[in-house]
Amino acid sequence: MSLNDTPSSERVHIGFFGRRNAGKSSVVNAVTGQELSVVSDVKGTTTDPVTKAMELLPLGPVVIIDTPGFDDEGELGELRVRKTKQILNRTDLAVLIVDGTVGLTDTERQLIGIFTEKNIPYLTVYNKSDIAQKRVCQDNETEVSALTGENIYELKERIAALAKLPSAEKRIVGDLLSPCDMVVLVTPIDAAAPKGRMILPQVQTLRDVLDADAMAVFTKEHQLAETLGKLSAPPKMVITDSQAFAMVSKTVPEDVPLTSFSILMARYKGFLETAIKGAAAIRSLEDGAKVLISEGCTHHRQCGDIGSVKLPALLKKYTGKNIDIALSSGRDFPEDLSPYSLVIHCGGCMLGEREMTYRRKTAEDQNVPFTNYGIAIAMMNGILRRSLGVFPDLAKEIE
Repeated sequence: MSLNDTPSSERVHIGFFGRRNAGKSSVVNAVTGQELSVVSDVKGTTTDPVTKAMELLPLGPVVIIDTPGFDDEGELGELRVRKTKQILNRTDLAVLIVDGTVGLTDTERQLIGIFTEKNIPYLTVYNKSDIAQKRVCQDNETEVSALTGENIYELKERIAALAKLPSAEKRIVGDLLSPCDMVVLVTPIDAAAPKGRMILPQVQTLRDVLDADAMAVFTKEHQLAETLGKLSAPPKMVITDSQAFAMVSKTVPEDVPLTSFSILMARYKGFLETAIKGAAAIRSLEDGAKVLISEGCTHHRQCGDIGSVKLPALLKKYTGKNIDIALSSGRDFPEDLSPYSLVIHCGGCMLGEREMTYRRKTAEDQNVPFTNYGIAIAMMNGILRRSLGVFPDLAKEIE
C-alpha cells in the first residue's frame, strides 16, 4: 500500500487550534505548502474543521486538521467550539497557534488544559514573529512567521519529532501466522457490499497475511465448503465477515480455528477484552432497554444493512425483549451515554486508535457496557468461545 493509499485511520492526525485571527490557517498553509484553508483578516474565517489527508515530510502520511477559532461567540460560535472539542478526540498531536503580538490568553490556557486532560502531546507556536517581540521559548514552544516562512521548516521537524507514528509491531493477524500458512477469508458479497472493491478490514487483513509470508484464499460463504474441500490440508484458520458467522461456523470443522474480521479489528484497535466483557450485557437486557448501535463511517443504508437491520433483529430474537435501538454514524458519537444499557460499535476500521479509545472510555466512565458487531454476533450465535480460539487466554474467560 503506497503512502497516498494509507487509510485515514492509519495516519497521524495533527490538529491546529487557537483563537480567531491568530493565524492558524496561515500556519497550516505554510506547513503543508498548500492553500488548504481560506485566509482572511476577518475573524472567524474558518467556520468548520478543514481536514486534508496528505504526506507531510519528514513525518509521512498524516491528516491535517484546521479548526475554527476556540474563542468564537454566539450560538453558532458555541457549535464551532463543540466541533473543535470533538476534533480533539481524534487528534494525535495538537499544534496551538498563538498570536505572538498578544501572547497567551485564557483561551489558550483552556486549550492547554484540555490537551493535558486528554493526554495529547502539543506544541505552542507563536505566530507573527516578523512583527512580534522576540521571546525565550520553552521546550514545547517555538516562534514562526506564516507570512515570511521564518522557522516553518523547523516547525515541521518539531512536529515530526513529537508525533507518534502507528506502531509497526501492531498486527491484525500476522503475529498468529507462520510462513506458508494458509488462511481462508470469507467475504459475503451482498447488496450492502461496496461495488467493485473490498471493505477496508478485509484489505488490511489480506495485507497483514501476506506480510507474514502466509497465503490467503478468498471465498464467499456459500462456496466455503467447496473451497475447504479443494485444499490439500486444513487451513491455519478461517476468518469470516461477522454477518456470515452462523453459516460459516457450521461449515468449518471444529479443529480449524475460526474468527472474524471484526474480532481481529477489536484487538488491533485495543479494545478486545472490553468488547468481550461488554457482550455479556446482552443477556441481561430488559424490555425497553436502549441500545446504541454506532458506526465509525457514514454510508447509504440499504435493505439488509447490518447495523440498522440485521443486528437489531438478532438482538430482539436472542433476548426476546422489546429493545429500543438508536443509531449513530460517522463522527456523531454521543457524549452522554447514560440513556443506554449497551453500546455495540462497528470494528472501527475508519477510526484511529485514539478515537476508538475515547469512545470506549466514554462508555466505561459512564458504566455503559461496550462491545462490537462481531463479538456481539458471535455471542448471540453461541460461538464466541470458539471464535476466540486464536486467543486461548481470552477464550478461557467466556462463561
